[in-house]
Amino acid sequence: MPKIWRIIDIIQWAEIYFKEKKFENPRSEIEWLLCSLLDCNRIDIYLRFEEPLIKDQLEVLHKWIIRRVKQEPLQYITNKCNFYGRDFTVNSSVLIPRPETERLIEIALDKLKKIDKPKIFEVGVGSGCIAITLGLERPDAEIHAIDISQKALIVASQNKTKLKAKNINLSKMDIFESSPEIAFDLFISNPPYIGKDEIAGLERNVKDYEPIIALTDNQDGYKFYKKFAETTSKSVKIGGYMILEVGINNHPKEVSRIFSQHGYFTTLKKDYNGDDRVLIVKVQ
Repeated sequence: MPKIWRIIDIIQWAEIYFKEKKFENPRSEIEWLLCSLLDCNRIDIYLRFEEPLIKDQLEVLHKWIIRRVKQEPLQYITNKCNFYGRDFTVNSSVLIPRPETERLIEIALDKLKKIDKPKIFEVGVGSGCIAITLGLERPDAEIHAIDISQKALIVASQNKTKLKAKNINLSKMDIFESSPEIAFDLFISNPPYIGKDEIAGLERNVKDYEPIIALTDNQDGYKFYKKFAETTSKSVKIGGYMILEVGINNHPKEVSRIFSQHGYFTTLKKDYNGDDRVLIVKVQ
């Protein structure tokens, strides 16, 4: 007779297994997978300790554990990532939304408070987490979001439909070949800012799985910011804002210097870890 695997049995076994594989938080690994598999929250798992998993569930979980041991991100395995309180569909065609990127949302919403029916432009829509969140938080906004990757646009479109964000226009565009035809109240982006020489030093779960085109500009990490600084006067209205995520260490100061060379005053805002990660340009 096949062994009956209860939720408690799986947690106990997987915690030992992930620990042997040198995972930092072995219990959290299996909790995440079980929550996604059973479509429930962490508390529910512990309330359902004695519940056995059926054969199909065990087969899926087994495949997921194998993938996770190879350092594939949990978000890609489960095709789900929470951002600003909403679940977004993600896969290896798009960057996994990070908690620090939620700071862009908070800052953008604050800057848009006094602007009625704002027009917003995003470069590098990826999963759509920024554009869709802004669209849902500001239903009166008109949002145009672009990406060079058709695969990313498919994911963003799926999230737009799933989350019922009706005020967003998605299109394929290379910002280095085309520019917005009108000026916007808000220009926002989390562009590729990792220098090509830094890729080798990234964690395996990032460099081996996330789309390289979303991580690096294949140059020094400043290519996009230089382009944005050159086109700010044409793409942002007077009184409007450009809000950009920046990297760590010296990256924020260098990006600020790029904009100051074009005559713009910049402000840096910190993320939840106390690091300068958001650059704000007000066009006057």
